[in-house]
Amino acid sequence: MSKKFILVVAICILGLIAIFTLTRPKANAPSSSNSNAQPSNHVEGEGTAGVTLVEYGDYECPICEAYYPVVKAVQAEYNDQIHFQFRNLPLFQIHQNAFAAARAAEAASLQNKFWEMHDMLYEQANWQVWTNSSTPVTYFNNYAQQLGLDVNKFKQDYASGQVNDTINADLAAFNKTGQQEATPTFFLDGKYVSNGLLATNTGPSIDMFNSVIKAEISAKNK
Repeated sequence: MSKKFILVVAICILGLIAIFTLTRPKANAPSSSNSNAQPSNHVEGEGTAGVTLVEYGDYECPICEAYYPVVKAVQAEYNDQIHFQFRNLPLFQIHQNAFAAARAAEAASLQNKFWEMHDMLYEQANWQVWTNSSTPVTYFNNYAQQLGLDVNKFKQDYASGQVNDTINADLAAFNKTGQQEATPTFFLDGKYVSNGLLATNTGPSIDMFNSVIKAEISAKNK
């Protein structure tokens, strides 16, 4: 597991370096027709400690998928104390289905099922299928049906400018952070948190997340 995780990280880093060196600006980015579009606002947790953990993620990214169960466990453990927010950062230059998956999650959001679709996309059995498909929308429509969504509305929203604009607004919001595009990227109360502080050599670590979050809660409440 540890060797596999390290190998995947190395491949992704090398791929990102090549892509961002050779393809800036993002010529293939789905364009936004609405410069006034607002970023997404998908937030869970009570946030009684006044602390917010934000993840910018890519549904097709294998590193994000590896972080997913750990992040879910962290959300559950700190549900009362922190807010957890997810925003879209599809690295479509190297992940052909990433933007499409973000569309599926945002379309589900318009029927108040964002987190349910988010989880379904990251669940390993599903993830291994749709990420390798040339027609992922077929699976997304099926997930929408499983979640009890109005599938016709889901299809319309999936193809809508509103959904497209929200994802592009998330991308624009990330670009304002000044961080290099890589996923997942975490911010704790607006401060960038290196993935090196959230993982060990065997992969993402609940204990490492605990250390960082507890320190922020302690500092916030001094």
